[in-house]
Amino acid sequence: MKTKTTAAQDNLKKILKEGDYIMLNHDDDNDGIYKFNEANTIEQIKRYVDKTYERHYGYGKYQATDMIIDAGYGEAFCIGNIMKYAMRYGKKPDPVTGEYNNQGDLLKIIHYAIIAIHLWTEEKTKSGTN
Repeated sequence: MKTKTTAAQDNLKKILKEGDYIMLNHDDDNDGIYKFNEANTIEQIKRYVDKTYERHYGYGKYQATDMIIDAGYGEAFCIGNIMKYAMRYGKKPDPVTGEYNNQGDLLKIIHYAIIAIHLWTEEKTKSGTN
């Protein structure tokens, strides 16, 4: 017997087809370690980061971010982008869903934070203070 879907479920299926990063399944495999479903969120982040390497701003294995880092502005670039997307959150609609509080901006914030952490770690490793 085919289950009838609601309009919201149909819209969600459309969103998922168009590459949004919403995860439908709750993570019950973490044995109560995580309170806020972090395992699924980390998977969402990984899928988002993986997709950034497939997009238009990646030329081969060298991205514009690499050039900015090489010029010595990596940390400031990352912090600036974190601020940009945090301030934009809730103001610009998602192009697929039309929602104003969308995951895309939050995922961008996290991705730039990951890059900033990488730069911090590299700096500490080079200076021997880590």
